[in-house]
Amino acid sequence: MPSANEPGTTRRRAPRRNWIQEERRQTLGDWVAFCVSCGHTLRYFEESEPEVPRACPQCRAEVRRRCPACDARFPSAFQVECEECGAPVREAELFGGPIRKPGR
Repeated sequence: MPSANEPGTTRRRAPRRNWIQEERRQTLGDWVAFCVSCGHTLRYFEESEPEVPRACPQCRAEVRRRCPACDARFPSAFQVECEECGAPVREAELFGGPIRKPGR
């Protein structure tokens, strides 16, 4: 049976974070929630997750804080697919432009 790190397995490896990303997470919050409509984003710490609003304060659309497919939290405000399972978590474009640069 192949391990989780071998090709052909379904588990995806999360990208490695650099020191500035880790510093930002420890200062501003470990996790991210975002509006699926207007892109409003906020960072939060695990213990304050219940305080994250379910509706966007700007447009009242859904604020997503976990992957709908696997319930993983989001470490980046620029996520368009889940780092854990690869499922799409929102549209790849916002306001007519891509959320992530190609190849990232």
